[in-house]
Amino acid sequence: MLSPDKQFEIIKRGTVEIILEDDLKRKLEYSYKEKKPLKVKVGFDPTAPDIHLGHTVLLEKMRQFQELGHEVIFLIGDFTGMIGDPSGKTETRKPLTREEVLKNAETYKEQVFKILDPEKTVITFNSQWFNSMSALDMCRLAGSETVARMLEREDFKKRFNEGRPITILEFLYPLLQAYDSVYLKADIELGGTDQKFNLLMGRQLMKQHGMQEQVVIMMPLLEGLDGVQKMSKSLGNYIGINEPANDIFGKIMSINDELMIKYYELLSHISLEQFNLLKEGIKNGSINPRDAKEALAMEIVERYHGRQEAERARENFERIFRKRDIPDDIQTIEIEEEQEGVWLPKILKEQGLVKSTSEAIRLIKQGGIKLNNETVSDSDKKLTKGEYLLKIGKRKFLRVKIV
Repeated sequence: MLSPDKQFEIIKRGTVEIILEDDLKRKLEYSYKEKKPLKVKVGFDPTAPDIHLGHTVLLEKMRQFQELGHEVIFLIGDFTGMIGDPSGKTETRKPLTREEVLKNAETYKEQVFKILDPEKTVITFNSQWFNSMSALDMCRLAGSETVARMLEREDFKKRFNEGRPITILEFLYPLLQAYDSVYLKADIELGGTDQKFNLLMGRQLMKQHGMQEQVVIMMPLLEGLDGVQKMSKSLGNYIGINEPANDIFGKIMSINDELMIKYYELLSHISLEQFNLLKEGIKNGSINPRDAKEALAMEIVERYHGRQEAERARENFERIFRKRDIPDDIQTIEIEEEQEGVWLPKILKEQGLVKSTSEAIRLIKQGGIKLNNETVSDSDKKLTKGEYLLKIGKRKFLRVKIV
């Protein structure tokens, strides 16, 4: 096991906030001295079974803890998932059925082991303890916090001030998540910055139970391909870990250099020393950002598809963007991003490649438009921030940068 100081340095990489750092150092020192792994808890409500790179930020931090010799508890909130986490929501969430929760949970389990070591991962469901709680137990749990405290949460406060409904069930959610930590005797809980209220509630409830408070480690919300908004499937700015190798490679190559550094920090398995050298090399010009981006794309694709597929994806990208399959003198245009992306037919018309958006739509439906060597089938396709190669028919090419 590495020294506590070295472990702390690795754990702190990419974090937004650790509450409290001194507590974490003390726990690491105790663990090292007693040769006793820390319990690291991360809760997942199985409401979105398709994992993208934004979800893997937490998973990568969990993997780090595993490699440092600690016990990682992957908590699937099958009980709380039927309530729905209200964090950041402007209205009451529709609860999931038991069948939906379990189906999504199985999908999660299949995907997370592409990152986590299955032999070092404890998977548990919080229905294990909540199903056996009596109504009196729930009332006692509800009595451990006040309405005033719950209304300190920004999303609850906003909804209350706007007269939007908040159910008592939603008030219970932070307490249920906190009780998970009490039951599991968690030393550390990981979560995104949007989970801060719930994570701190865990510390408070553990203190009320006379337990040593868990350390809270908050990770950033990863921006998507547009470099602005949180990675989200609904926004179309995501990179799914189950996407084809060519798509993952091409999408990573389309991100800007600043975002690439953040992806390296949060997703890459290179050491902290290598990461610092990379940042310095890009800053002083000794490392070409494009080469660094290609190395990152190779690493991510290999992780989810294997080395052979990663090599093929790189060769395919090279063939499309660098070799003689396309002309060397392709026109490059820059377009300012619109709120929900720039409509592809609009780009084609404004650049004089078609006479009208109707003609562009017809071409798309006929399979006559390719985007990064993939045939476009959606006539409502919108391009967000990034770089794209458009092929119109057999001979027309256009490079588009959405900025």
